[in-house]
Amino acid sequence: MVSGASSPADALAAARLIGIDWGSSGLRAFLVGADGLALVERATAQGAATLSGADAYAAVLDQAAGDWMRARPELPVLACGMVGSQYGWVDVPYATCPADARALASGMRRTPDGTALIIPGLLTDGGGLPPDLMRGEETQIVGALQMRPELREQACIVLPGTHSKWAQVRGGRVERFATHMTGELYAVLRQHSVLGRLMQDSGGFDEAAYCEGVEMARDAGHLGMSHQIFSARSLGVTGRMPAPALGDYLSGLLIGHELRAGLEWRADAKLDHAPLALVGSPALCVRYQLALKRYSGVQALVLDNTAPAGLLSLAQAAGVIPA
Repeated sequence: MVSGASSPADALAAARLIGIDWGSSGLRAFLVGADGLALVERATAQGAATLSGADAYAAVLDQAAGDWMRARPELPVLACGMVGSQYGWVDVPYATCPADARALASGMRRTPDGTALIIPGLLTDGGGLPPDLMRGEETQIVGALQMRPELREQACIVLPGTHSKWAQVRGGRVERFATHMTGELYAVLRQHSVLGRLMQDSGGFDEAAYCEGVEMARDAGHLGMSHQIFSARSLGVTGRMPAPALGDYLSGLLIGHELRAGLEWRADAKLDHAPLALVGSPALCVRYQLALKRYSGVQALVLDNTAPAGLLSLAQAAGVIPA
């Protein structure tokens, strides 16, 4: 969410923080105001996966926000995301769940040149299950809790994306979370499998085909996802579904299976009566909200970009700006 500012100079004067959301494929830089909203936002495609070495990271940060940093040298610079990974600017160890804003703030590490603090990701481990990881989404979760305090007591927060995250929150802490590779799986199947050969771009969203996929996962998901995804080919081969609809059908099927697992996981944690919030891009949240309604009638709270609010909250928790 971007706040209104009358001019770039006014935005710079009002800023409390320079925030950086630095993922694998891109970077977003924000001037963050006292309300946790972005006064100005900039974006580049120079993600962490495209860079190597401290000098490269420092140069990209300077291109994205150097003028802000020179104009307001007293402003803290906080960065979240894959910039803190093993191949990032600084390898920042994960904070272990359960964790809140204070735990994340205590794990921050400064860049070698001293210009920025990098926020750790989150690790959930134990219970006989493999570990799970996130970087960047923890800041969005903190921002969601800051923007909507009713989520702090208990909630399930879903962050749709390439690697969707389902997080269980109690008492302002992320207790545990689960990753679903839904977006990446869709891209791989669409681009590199036999399923994609029949698919055609429709130029729009085929809601009926999408919902059919969601309902197929709901009603016959017990047959197994690997079995069901082949129907994105068989429906096309037999002519029962037109080629332009097959992509949205596959999307609905994969998201439906994510909901099948995620909602059961939510119920097992006794959070099925707690608020469920979607945090992410509006277009993707629309798909998930539609799927939730068709799958089980769940009404989700939808939040857009909560990273600026999370960056501000973590800066306050770290004591680099007053609360």
